[in-house]
Amino acid sequence: MAAIDELHINFNQSNITLLNFLLGFIMFGVALNIKTDDFKTLLHNPKSLFVGLSSQFIVLPLVTFLLVCIIRPQPSIALGMMMVAACPGGNISNFISSIAKANVVLSVSITGISTLLAIVMTPFNFALYASLYPPTHHIFRAVSVSPFEMFQSVLLLLGIPMMIGLWFSNQFPKLTQNIKKPIRIISMLIFIGFIVIAFSANFDIFIHYLGFIVIIVFIQDFTALFSGYIYSMLYKVPQADSRAISIEAGIRNSGLGLVLIFNFFNLKHLGGMTLVVAWWGIWHIIGGLALASFWSRRPVKPVPYAKSIKN
Repeated sequence: MAAIDELHINFNQSNITLLNFLLGFIMFGVALNIKTDDFKTLLHNPKSLFVGLSSQFIVLPLVTFLLVCIIRPQPSIALGMMMVAACPGGNISNFISSIAKANVVLSVSITGISTLLAIVMTPFNFALYASLYPPTHHIFRAVSVSPFEMFQSVLLLLGIPMMIGLWFSNQFPKLTQNIKKPIRIISMLIFIGFIVIAFSANFDIFIHYLGFIVIIVFIQDFTALFSGYIYSMLYKVPQADSRAISIEAGIRNSGLGLVLIFNFFNLKHLGGMTLVVAWWGIWHIIGGLALASFWSRRPVKPVPYAKSIKN
């Protein structure tokens, strides 16, 4: 399996440009779902929001690092796992939370705030854990990844589209209400299609390493979902909040991870890193929907401070 660290994924500059644009479009759609009233609602119980954000940026990266130390995968695989853990939650988490009878207001708020915090926290967490783990430390130094340059990239990819989306939703509230759901569905379908096309261009590589990648991603996703739920239960937050926090931990913004990989590692032949993050883009939807289906058949006490969000 050592050869996986030397893999070169077939992905050209036009693909990278398209992925950058797609991620910006997705973040614009995320911002359309954010309302100032949602944040005011959570002020009545800020504990759940704090638990959700700390689960995203403290617990998950740390748990992933410990998992890497236990499994000891190839360095490029470990970097992929660290990249996924460093990214904020993905926008589909809000849809999955609604199916799971979770607190959707909390889910939307965690997605929005974690996306903004990711401008700083994603470069920080990735640089920290990639440097701490000896097998990835030398790779991280060899490719000369600057956390500040990564910060600039995340700001452009997440921050600016989010700000435009927030401005748009405030200026055109009626139009926003009509288009936010179609944009969410369209962006999700386009992203899945993009991942499938990227896999088809590297079909032989993916098939060869399919079993190993699937197992690694399954273990990490299960760990993310489980750690998010247990961590929130330790703080004794309402069950609907725990479900939302768990889903937020298990649904990652793999699109951001791919963009950062191709921007900073594209020519470094770290195919394992790309395969892990790309498969996450497909698997977390499957795993998230499976968990949501399980929870949807189990009642949950309503959250007193949560207001329903029309989807």
